[in-house]
Amino acid sequence: MSIRICVFDAYGTLFDVAAAAREAAGRPGSGNLSAVWRKLASDWRTKQLEYTWLRTVADAHTDFWTVTENALDWAMEASELADPELRERLLALYFELSAYPEVPDTLAKLRSAGFTTAILSNGEPNMLRGAVESAGVADLLNGILSAEDAGVFKPHRKVYELVGQRFGTQPHEVLFVSSNGWDAAHAAGFGFRSVWVNRANAPMDRLPWEPKQVVRDLSAIPDIAVRNDA
Repeated sequence: MSIRICVFDAYGTLFDVAAAAREAAGRPGSGNLSAVWRKLASDWRTKQLEYTWLRTVADAHTDFWTVTENALDWAMEASELADPELRERLLALYFELSAYPEVPDTLAKLRSAGFTTAILSNGEPNMLRGAVESAGVADLLNGILSAEDAGVFKPHRKVYELVGQRFGTQPHEVLFVSSNGWDAAHAAGFGFRSVWVNRANAPMDRLPWEPKQVVRDLSAIPDIAVRNDA
């Protein structure tokens, strides 16, 4: 069966989640952040993911913006950064995360080849729109799907079901791309043709499913979609 749509996770896949801390650290008035921004960025992302999973299993859903705030508060305390102004600066920058360099060209090639393109993310809709507009790729996407519409976070199957509900596709017609190994694995279990963008060269997660293909960045995705070998 042919691929009809290419669906991307957002954070870490299209947008660099470390960009907010990195950019804030390079601005005047960043205080002690310049010495610890890498740790803060890593802790912030780790807690952000952990809180989505913990809220999902506890049936205690909230929006992803609240999760992002909670995760940043933990990360700042862990780095001994008690600075309300810095907190607000970091949160504002999360709406302007940098896209990875290959993102515009990848999306443009997919659209030129006739594929529908979309985002499927845990992100809250306003967060996603902000990142998409800041990156200048809004015209290269046919849709932005948020887990908020499912009332639960990935990897719950209700989130992956949003693709078919929006675009009328069957799972095998979807090429799903994520930089999160667990996300790519669960998407494969759902029935998507899944590709893991392993930017960190990490080991494969030990889960019941595995992505069909592993790449280092997004540049190979248009060829994979055309060949339908994922």
